[in-house]
Amino acid sequence: MTDGYRTIMKSAWDEIIIEKSKFIGYATPVSSEEEALQFIKEIKAKHWDANHNVHGYIIGSQMEVQRYSDDGEPSGTAGIPVLEVLKKEDLRNAVVVVTRYFGGIKLGAGGLVRAYTKAAKIALDAAKIITKKKYQLIEIKVDYTLLGKLQNDLLQQGYYIKDIIYYDYVIIQVYTMVGEVEEFIEKIIDWTNDKCEIIEGAVDYLTEVEGKIIL
Repeated sequence: MTDGYRTIMKSAWDEIIIEKSKFIGYATPVSSEEEALQFIKEIKAKHWDANHNVHGYIIGSQMEVQRYSDDGEPSGTAGIPVLEVLKKEDLRNAVVVVTRYFGGIKLGAGGLVRAYTKAAKIALDAAKIITKKKYQLIEIKVDYTLLGKLQNDLLQQGYYIKDIIYYDYVIIQVYTMVGEVEEFIEKIIDWTNDKCEIIEGAVDYLTEVEGKIIL
């Protein structure tokens, strides 16, 4: 994948009544098409008595997989609007299912598009849109005498300290963006006058909400 992408944080749902029809929007993050299909299957089983269970999903960092289904609604009035909401929000690895219980009043093509669009949006709002960015864990081994200064420098520069481990020396674990690792290491060497040992750890996608890492 790339160094970052937008997706959703959690499984969630919300509902809305439009012209007596109930629209229930479900959204969940997924890592594969198989997971997306399983989620759709679960919602269909839960709402087996609904008139329609419409879905749309996007998988892959380059939106390689894009699928939708109108599930019996007029062509282009349901699945495509759901998929378009995902695309407009620039989301990856996310699936939305909108369940409809018909209330007796026909909405027309335009009304259906607006209704399914709104139901998809409220589902995504409930699931909370986030950014996944690629970070590397860096471990900095220093003497206790450097701990206070280094910790202060890191915090002032906006770095995320994952943990501080205390032995007869100190290990500070810091997350830094993959593209900024070399620059970060140079800063640490400068801040400690090269009195440190640096270990490059694992690379992983971390969740960012409003620019802040959430573990």
